[in-house]
Amino acid sequence: LSVCLSVCLSIYLSIYLSIYLSIYLSIYLSIYLSIYISIYQSINQSIYLSIYISIYLYIYQSIYLSIYISINLSINQSINQSIYLSIYLSINLSIYQLIYLSIYQSIYQFIYISINLSIYLSIYLSIYLSIYLSIYLSYRQVCVAWLVIICC
Repeated sequence: LSVCLSVCLSIYLSIYLSIYLSIYLSIYLSIYLSIYISIYQSINQSIYLSIYISIYLYIYQSIYLSIYISINLSINQSINQSIYLSIYLSINLSIYQLIYLSIYQSIYQFIYISINLSIYLSIYLSIYLSIYLSIYLSYRQVCVAWLVIICC
């Protein structure tokens, strides 16, 4: 009778613990990890991309466009006008795109990637952890219960 009670109790506890822990851990970890990763990744990527894009565009547009426009306009128009327009356009375009793209990329990365990562991770982690933990914990508890039966 005591062996039967211990087996029933261990099977009941294994099922209860596997279901409880799988649900609890899947919900907790999915929420925690999705929030943590979405915030951390989005902040890092937005900072990195805004700095990278602003530096790249500034260098590209200030050098390339000034040279290109000055050469192109010097052939067609006077030298003073080409120098003025090349400097003006390179400064104007580099500042405009530097500000616009850095703000746009940082906002886009923060909102879009954080939402996608949080949704994906919450769904994936909740499904994966609930299935994995329920199988693993129930299997482990059944093995322990059978060892108790064999030893008794």
